[in-house]
Amino acid sequence: MKRIALIGMPNAGKSTLFNRMSGGSAKVANWPGVTVDLLSSKLLLDGGMVEIVDLPGIYDLHGFSDDEQVVRHFLANNTVDLVLMVVNASQIDRQLSLTLQLKSLNMPAVILLNMADEAKKSGISIDTEKISVELGYSTLLLSAKYGQGYSEAYNAIEATLRTSKARPARALEQDFAVDKAMETELDNLVKHSVDFPAQIGSTMTEKIDSVALHPVFGLPLFFGFMFVIFQAVYTIGGPLQEGMAWLFETFRDLALVPLLSGLPALLNGFLIGGVFDGLATVASFVPIVIVFFLFMAFVEDSGYLSRAAFLMDSLMSRMGLDGRSFVMLLMGFGCNVPALMGTRTMRSRGLRLLTMLVIPFSLCSARLQVFVFMTTALFSPQHAPIVLFSLYIMTFVVVILTALLFKGHFNSQEPFALELPPYRLPTYRQMLFRGWHEVAVFIKRATKFITIGVVMVWVLTNMPYGVEPASASSWSGIIGEFMSPVLSPAGINPELTIALIFGFVAKEIVIGALAVIYGLEGSALMTGIADQIDWVQAYSFMLFTLIYTPCLSTIATIRTEAKSGWFTTVSLVWPLTLAWVVSAGFYQAARFLGY
Repeated sequence: MKRIALIGMPNAGKSTLFNRMSGGSAKVANWPGVTVDLLSSKLLLDGGMVEIVDLPGIYDLHGFSDDEQVVRHFLANNTVDLVLMVVNASQIDRQLSLTLQLKSLNMPAVILLNMADEAKKSGISIDTEKISVELGYSTLLLSAKYGQGYSEAYNAIEATLRTSKARPARALEQDFAVDKAMETELDNLVKHSVDFPAQIGSTMTEKIDSVALHPVFGLPLFFGFMFVIFQAVYTIGGPLQEGMAWLFETFRDLALVPLLSGLPALLNGFLIGGVFDGLATVASFVPIVIVFFLFMAFVEDSGYLSRAAFLMDSLMSRMGLDGRSFVMLLMGFGCNVPALMGTRTMRSRGLRLLTMLVIPFSLCSARLQVFVFMTTALFSPQHAPIVLFSLYIMTFVVVILTALLFKGHFNSQEPFALELPPYRLPTYRQMLFRGWHEVAVFIKRATKFITIGVVMVWVLTNMPYGVEPASASSWSGIIGEFMSPVLSPAGINPELTIALIFGFVAKEIVIGALAVIYGLEGSALMTGIADQIDWVQAYSFMLFTLIYTPCLSTIATIRTEAKSGWFTTVSLVWPLTLAWVVSAGFYQAARFLGY
């Protein structure tokens, strides 16, 4: 099977192109010479199956960041039949340098000048025929975002695949003299094939940035914008969650209960009160998570996140971090794992380790489900968004505290450079693809961690055989009472303690565990929990959930990326200690004040 490598600089639209070509069928695979997993997909081209591999975005094949080394090692250890070189057409004068490096390796390639729509709006005219003649590569204009130019691109890819010979793997040597010659060749190429407008007027991006990047109002506007997002999540997602919960409850009462009524009581309880109630309670909150990430996809794809990183860089630098660290924190709102892997772009090990230490405090989608559940159960619709936003702010508080405490151990002198892309309106397809991706991740985890977790919780709450479920005599009750002296100062009862223990495996298990422990599902579970704890206990529990030791997959990623047992131990112990101090401090202070 022939193999295509997708290469491009950051912000060239490479991921958008890969998603459109793969149609969401991408899978993770490992490759010889590469220490991390890469996305790949199979597609039909010219009557045969072809594998396309999405490589990390890089600026230079001779760079020293982990991402640049990943690309270099992939090309050195794997045979490639064709390279798709994705170039941002509006920045063609800077981005063709990577293409010239590939040309020096005699690699068969097709150049895809992406974002052709933006280049046209900026008055940039590109003679693709001249570039094709000069470089010897088919060069085409397209827009991955809007799907323009795909037919011509596929024709060129198929034609090149028919005639090109696979480049055998070999080492990539650095030659600065060759690089100097490439700079001269790039200048001549751009001069003869690209026309830039003589004068570019004030753009919409510049007008928006005059407000969004204001030195005084910029940060308040960002946090205000995020508050609006949380408010919208509740306004739109709340009714969807209630509708989903109603569907599960109806299915349970009208179909599942009668169908399984003939089974032995223990098996019936396991299937309904254990597996179904646990998974259904978790699944009912998926619509809210989807709504949240639809909004986050809009913010991310619009280019505003880069502005947020720029605004935060001055503050982050005082803590030993930089704007990239802030971007990774925001990425962690989806899942901590890819955010941790994203630190490979940092060349300084000190900066990378400190960033990896604070990323797990991000309010990830799994925690979001827990917080939405608890705030809906214990707080009014008017107060719930405010409570959720306060937890969002708490993320940054614990990040700042952690960074200030540990920055002396992780020094970095790496300069911070950030490219601000123009503002863009994401398409409906991009946003829906992001929402579907979150659902797919949930389903994948549900078939593993969540199902196993709720089954284990059911066993603990119903064994030994014959005891009252979740009573003090059950295994879960014994464990909860054993841990009570430790967590009771934080107002966390034995039932919540069991949920926290299983939350270490995966935070998605927490809600399902509560459903199994209380033997309730949906709105009945919310009512049952609200009858046992008050808002102070609920908020203390959410603080603990936000801060304490991240899930197993996150810890495993930290161990793999840091390659340090000592650092992994710190990333386990420190959040757990901090979680207890913060939640216990809040609970005791609230009780002292009479709440």
